Amino acid sequence: MPTATTPRSAGVLLHPTSLPGPFGIGDLGREAYFWVDRLARAKQSWWQILPLGPTGFGDSPYSCFSAFAGNPLLVSPERLVEDGLLHQSDIQDVRFPEDRVDYGPVIAQKSRWLAQAWDNFKGGAGGGLRHGLETFRAAQASWLEDYSLFMAIKQSVGGADWHKWPDDLRLRSPSALEAARRSLTDAVRYQQFIQFLFHRQWQDLKRYAHSQNVRLIGDIPIFVSADSADVWANPHLFLLDDKRRPKVVAGVPPDYFMKTGQLWGNPHYDWDVHRKTGFGWWIARVRAMLAQVDLIRLDHFLGFVSAYHIPAKNETAEVGEYVAGPGAALFEALRAALDGLPFIAEDLGVVTPEVDALRDRFEMPGMLILQFAFGGAVENRFLPHNYIRNAVCYTGTHDNDTTRGWYRSISEQERDLLRRYLGREGSDVSWDLIRLAWMSVANQVLTTLQDMLNLDSEARMNFPGHSDNNWSWRFRTEMLTDDVVGRLGDLTSLYGREPPKDEQR
Repeated sequence: MPTATTPRSAGVLLHPTSLPGPFGIGDLGREAYFWVDRLARAKQSWWQILPLGPTGFGDSPYSCFSAFAGNPLLVSPERLVEDGLLHQSDIQDVRFPEDRVDYGPVIAQKSRWLAQAWDNFKGGAGGGLRHGLETFRAAQASWLEDYSLFMAIKQSVGGADWHKWPDDLRLRSPSALEAARRSLTDAVRYQQFIQFLFHRQWQDLKRYAHSQNVRLIGDIPIFVSADSADVWANPHLFLLDDKRRPKVVAGVPPDYFMKTGQLWGNPHYDWDVHRKTGFGWWIARVRAMLAQVDLIRLDHFLGFVSAYHIPAKNETAEVGEYVAGPGAALFEALRAALDGLPFIAEDLGVVTPEVDALRDRFEMPGMLILQFAFGGAVENRFLPHNYIRNAVCYTGTHDNDTTRGWYRSISEQERDLLRRYLGREGSDVSWDLIRLAWMSVANQVLTTLQDMLNLDSEARMNFPGHSDNNWSWRFRTEMLTDDVVGRLGDLTSLYGREPPKDEQR
């Protein structure tokens, strides 16, 4: 896990949906392997991704139907052809935008391909996968059975939120669940089949990345979606009323940027129950993620110290209260169960001394964002001369504008400080910040692919508080030139961040 003695290293943040390819959305096929090859050529040690779960309304990877399942949209049609589940002719002649994910048509087309693959599998295709599927079902039963039934029921009622299901299903009457399993047997097994395909393709990609000495950084959102198999199957772990609706929901209070605050809508955990159960659900969640990645970014780390509780009936986040989180008890349990804490603490926001103390007690590196560094005071913790080694420095994240777009939008005072701090005129600001990150003392540094490609605001991945075009950006293969890859590799070598010589390929 990262500590003050972690070797210097570097990486790039890119969600798989942003990969190029002909099928409307990035997936786990040929272009993902090409991407790993380019990371290795650039001497990068890390590929950071966003959450991999099955997304719901709004297509946000931070709002998923499960904290354990994978996103079916990432399943590669090319790999299904290789497995004999589809024919090459099935995936030809599709037309999608190259630079954006148009989710509606993509979801429809991917669903048709997956359904066809399932029908072909039941008809005898892909016979070599049968043992693997049964092994997967048995190994993942603790979450897979509830998730597959949840999705099968959801589809049978037109996709309705589970809070709107018939009472016996909503309240998980044993007889109603058994009846649903019988009547929806094929739909349940189909959902398990999709998850098997995703996990098989992801594990293949992970093994390939490791063979190229590229490690993976995943992302665990602290909260889960109200409309998820997690809440439906484990209502006792959340603060719900007698109808199993949230009593309070997550968000953040009003500030300079949002006058009514941010109302996220996620249910809050009943941490007393989690303590009594030895944090078993959290241990299982982290273990499942560590089967997919090597290091985990803990989103909204501040919430483990205290989280903002908003009455569920409220329409804004203006009224609420901070309530203590699990604190050190959770991380003691995780450390004992996992024999370590392979985490990056996303400690952005109003960082209190208690947040600092919790992060430092367990030697978790925090996040330092260069786009936050030039607001004025030289004591700003995001300015590199204030860094410590056990930290992760980013030029920006998926929630920020691209560095090029950010530079255009900031005040002249901030631009002046940046130019004076860097000793540069600002004409190549994306790479100026990459260089500044790479030369810093922070053990780990990452940039977004958008900054690596010097792209403007149209390439922004997410704009919090806005709904248009979020999570839809994609790059094209020809954008990632040898010159760009070589430039990043040169900086990585120059600042002592390349993998050890005996590990390079």
